[in-house]
Amino acid sequence: MASRGVDRLRHAQRLSEQRPYHAAPLNVCLQVNIAAEPGKGGVSPEEAPALAAGIAALPRLKLRGLMCVPPAEDQPARQRHWFAEVRLLFESLNARGAALDTLSMGMSADLEAAVLEGATMVRVGTALFGPRSAHAP
Repeated sequence: MASRGVDRLRHAQRLSEQRPYHAAPLNVCLQVNIAAEPGKGGVSPEEAPALAAGIAALPRLKLRGLMCVPPAEDQPARQRHWFAEVRLLFESLNARGAALDTLSMGMSADLEAAVLEGATMVRVGTALFGPRSAHAP
């Protein structure tokens, strides 16, 4: 299941409007900026419930879950802290009836911590292909 990350209602509305009527709804994940890092996309955890409700009401989208890219941490306990925060938000939204099934969090350097906190999707490009070169697009 491929998903598109969304962090603004107007982007979700545009995706829904442009989705062909004959196609199945587009799977999307709500992108969360869990640490309020400047320069990173994502909705704040406080704004997530309202955005989730807005996306869920759109006819051509299917809100599947949450995604995040937390701050880089070297210590597993600190890695788990951020992933636990996203998992708690996921559980809170589901308790409100969201019916989410996807937690997209973790990359090659922190995938163990992400999986321990419930990740159902991880990005492991570096583990598979090595680091990107400095001049890669």
